[in-house]
This record gives sequence, C-alpha cells and structure tokens, in this order.
Amino acid sequence: MDPAVLKEKLITVLGQIQADSGLECPSLTGATKPVENLPKFDSKVWPVATTILATEIGETIPNDVNIFVDETTKLPRSIDETAVFVCEMLKKQNEKEAAAA
Repeated sequence: MDPAVLKEKLITVLGQIQADSGLECPSLTGATKPVENLPKFDSKVWPVATTILATEIGETIPNDVNIFVDETTKLPRSIDETAVFVCEMLKKQNEKEAAAA
C-alpha cells in the first residue's frame, strides 16, 4: 500500500472520529501528531481509530500495536510517520504470509 493513500484514509478516519465525538479537530496534515494535537485522543480512542483504518484499507492491523506512538522512543508519531509505519508493517506481514504459504 502507498503511504500517501494510507495517509489520506487516516486523515479521513481521524476527522470522522473527532466529528462523531463532538470534539474539536484541527486541520489535519502529515505533520499532525494525533496523540498531541487531537483533543481526547487517548488509549480509549486510538484502538478504535486503528480498527476503523484497518477496515477502510481492508488489511489486518494487530490490536496490540499502537500505530500512533513509536514503541522504541515512546514519542508520538505524525500522520506521515504513522502512514509509513503501517505500510512497512503490512509489507512485513504480507512477506511472512507469502513465505509461510
């Protein structure tokens, strides 16, 4: 999957979640860090956003992976960084599945 396509889907998902929650939503760009910039975007919301994104792109994203925070540095990811991370994760998953087949 192309990170640019995933970025657009992610922006749509995040905007919809904020709207459905009746929360303020700043202009979403690739530099936006959802954990820092979106009101009440916390550990109750990010799994929902991840699940909706997975549905939108027709792929499986593991429930235990926080795509919005870098596990190594503990720093929030921007939308651009999240899109690249998810694309790389999906590529690795697909390679493992192909190797196992």
